[in-house]
Amino acid sequence: MTTAVAGPTQRERLLDPVDRISEILFGLIMVLTFTGAISVHTDQRDEMLLLVAAIGCNLAWGIVDGVMYVMMGMIERARGRRFLREVRAGDAERGRELVARKLPPVVSPLFDERELEIMRVNVLEVPEPTDSLITGDDVKGGFAVAVLVFLSTFPVVIPFLLIDDQRVAIRTSNAVALVMMFGCGHQLGRYAGAKRPSLVGLGLAVLGAALVALTIMLGG
Repeated sequence: MTTAVAGPTQRERLLDPVDRISEILFGLIMVLTFTGAISVHTDQRDEMLLLVAAIGCNLAWGIVDGVMYVMMGMIERARGRRFLREVRAGDAERGRELVARKLPPVVSPLFDERELEIMRVNVLEVPEPTDSLITGDDVKGGFAVAVLVFLSTFPVVIPFLLIDDQRVAIRTSNAVALVMMFGCGHQLGRYAGAKRPSLVGLGLAVLGAALVALTIMLGG
């Protein structure tokens, strides 16, 4: 029960597949809105301006995401301390109710009153936290998240820096984005326990292909 009070550990929050993969996907979609605006009729100067804008936008997104990561850590600790105070301030029945609410809905019905009482007593023995709501690990984690989101831009941008033929660069960039989307979907499928995670990856890749096709139809 102590883990429920303390919240997810630094490693669990930083490496949570859904959050991290979602951030990469958002970054990919965001950069695709810029690269999709590049057409064979765009001159080199405008192309570079769009690429710089794409990188700058994802940098800003990464910074915001990193700050939100730190804030979520602070909120989790504040909620944990509030939980401790409420359990200690209430009677036994109220304490068991609060403990039951902390359990995942799927497993909560499996615990009877005696087991909830044991957990409530264990919660009462948890010492009052005295550390800061924001820790150094939170700051490091927030920085790591910002870097992760920012770096997700470059695989899609690199083809424009290495390939002179603009049309080939656009199509190569789109292909890289689709492969990355497939990889993200595959990882999400594995995390969710899907029997065929590759189908989840394929679904995300198809969605990405539809977005790319739409940009091409509109002149991208």
